Amino acid sequence: MMSWMDFIKDKALEFGPRLLGSIVLLVVGLWVIKFLVKIIDRSLEKSKTDQSLHSFIISLSRFGLKIILYITVAATLGVKETSLITALGAAGLAIGLALQGSLANFAGGVLILAFRPFNVGDYIEAQGVGGTVKEIQILYTVLLTSDNKKIVIPNGELSNHSVVNYSAQDTRRLDFVFGVSYNSDILKVKEILTNIAKNHPMVLTEPAWVIGVSELGNNAINFDVKLWCKSTDYWNLYYDFREKVKLEFDKENITIPYPQMDVHIHQ
Repeated sequence: MMSWMDFIKDKALEFGPRLLGSIVLLVVGLWVIKFLVKIIDRSLEKSKTDQSLHSFIISLSRFGLKIILYITVAATLGVKETSLITALGAAGLAIGLALQGSLANFAGGVLILAFRPFNVGDYIEAQGVGGTVKEIQILYTVLLTSDNKKIVIPNGELSNHSVVNYSAQDTRRLDFVFGVSYNSDILKVKEILTNIAKNHPMVLTEPAWVIGVSELGNNAINFDVKLWCKSTDYWNLYYDFREKVKLEFDKENITIPYPQMDVHIHQ
């Protein structure tokens, strides 16, 4: 009668080479996948593939190659093809039910690449956050904020909810409101604002700017200033125009009033 030690020894001699071969195959396969992904990456760079599609293809290639490798390793271990297909079918059903969100994210990634609501490099706002699109992966989109924080948003959320793309158009409109005191000469104020807009290199002449009194407020006369600029100049103009207005108002003794209240005391 065969002892337990003999049984274990026989099984080790039978299964050991397969296990060792599978481990070698797995290690070599992962290295080959890394190498192939680098080749695909370089090929996409040389062909100047769109960055949005580039990151998606890299992510999908890495995922697909690893699935093929794991199936090959399982077959090397002695798992029969029919059993493997049956197991994969059952596992696929179970995983599909468990990972419905991930499948929705994958479908969302495909929709994003198909309809292009945004591209890599665009500045967007979605799900209450904003940032520049760094990567569009198979399941997630990666944003970088202006202070260099990394935000990861599921593609399913991006494809099914509103996305504000600030980089979609070449031009954007800047809206300012400047308040001046009731003692100010409003024609002079309008002239100052018009001259600043006319002479500023970042302000576009077409579409034409709009400058005028928008409100006779409790504490000030408010002027609306609506300017158009290139999208790339938006923030530079945002800060520079305000600075120029304050300097010109000071030079012409135009007062920007503080909120105030008149109190009348009756004896």
